[in-house]
Amino acid sequence: MAFIDDLAGLALLPRNQLPEHELQLARYSLLDWVTCGVAGIGEPLAEKLRQLADREGGKPVASVFGGTRVPARMAALVNGATSHALDYDDTHFAHVGHLSVGIYPAALAAGEDQAASVEEVVEAFLVGAEVAIRVGVVLGSAHYNLGFHQTATAGAFGATAAAGRLYGLDKEQMRTALSLCATRASGLKSQFGTMGKPYNAGIAAANGVECAQLAGLGFTSADDGLMGVQGFVETHTPQPDPEAGWVTPPPETFLFRDNKYKLHACCHGLHAMIEALSEVREAETLALSDIEALHLRTAPRWLRVCNNPAPRTGLEAKFSYKWLAGMTLRGDQTGSDRTYTDEICTDTELAAFAGKVTVEGDDSLTDAQAEGALTLVDGRSLTIRHDLDAPIPEEVLAGKLRAKAEAVLGPRGIAIWNRLDQLDGMAAQALGDSLSE
Repeated sequence: MAFIDDLAGLALLPRNQLPEHELQLARYSLLDWVTCGVAGIGEPLAEKLRQLADREGGKPVASVFGGTRVPARMAALVNGATSHALDYDDTHFAHVGHLSVGIYPAALAAGEDQAASVEEVVEAFLVGAEVAIRVGVVLGSAHYNLGFHQTATAGAFGATAAAGRLYGLDKEQMRTALSLCATRASGLKSQFGTMGKPYNAGIAAANGVECAQLAGLGFTSADDGLMGVQGFVETHTPQPDPEAGWVTPPPETFLFRDNKYKLHACCHGLHAMIEALSEVREAETLALSDIEALHLRTAPRWLRVCNNPAPRTGLEAKFSYKWLAGMTLRGDQTGSDRTYTDEICTDTELAAFAGKVTVEGDDSLTDAQAEGALTLVDGRSLTIRHDLDAPIPEEVLAGKLRAKAEAVLGPRGIAIWNRLDQLDGMAAQALGDSLSE
């Protein structure tokens, strides 16, 4: 039971053992999550989930994006799905999933329920994110490649850890909560391109709140539902990597420091290509007609995620190398969700350019890399390459995320980021109240 014990200990690390750099990134993640959630309020799936929450009723203890106060578990469900509705949230490539949308909804709901501070919510998110990453790397890429959505599967363990910390679980109760989560965590990639994908994030958050609450009430579970016989790892991946996440990390080795933030409103698997092509566009004045061919190499995993050759809707366009390549080179605003309309899928110029694009997997590339070549009509060949793992200074990252919020929400986005220096003195309920403003 060593791994599950390590995770329980990690979830309960005291504040003075949490690394300051990662705590600051967690604050950025909080504001980026709020930005994505507010932007998703008007989405049909968000409206349907708010209707579900209203219909179910219950004790109003936690806030909902665009709605009122509802039970903590339901708030986590609605807010997780709403914030992932536009697919504009952060990604951790080792975890192979989105951390904020599955964990912050659970942390904030539990924080409001327990009258916690935002600072405590941020701390809970950070340890929850680290738990999710550690479970994700143990499950390995084979789990994801089988068709599981790790935002919801590994992410549920992170949501459980975050909620459990805020509900005041002790180490034994935390282990029970994580073991219960093993029988609750779920989510499939077959839902991509539908309302089911963001729903997966909501499921993770709701499962975390539920498992933490049940453990606090004395609910029992298998001793080790995660690594034990017929536990989650044994039943959900053919190639587990126990050593990858086994030891509770000291602060200097927190894996959350590698979390990546979306600056384009589409699948994160496309971002390295977009950045590479944007660099070409800044250096060269090119029309799509000046390009004879684009040959792109990417990590093989993305070929089954974001290589839709002929998208039919704006949502499907967010998962298409061929369409995003043309949109980027043409100068379309890939950072604005309003760009991804159904009409763009019938754009004849983009359709013609898509026929010039070939995409292949390259095992030598990481999930954060893309490279290839543009062949021009004039005979030149331009090499393209970008690595999302290249470090970005904190202040530069904050500026980019603030600009993203402004692009998505206008003045409201600026107002969200103006709270950055106020977070540690704020009550969780005050932050929750702002979700419906």
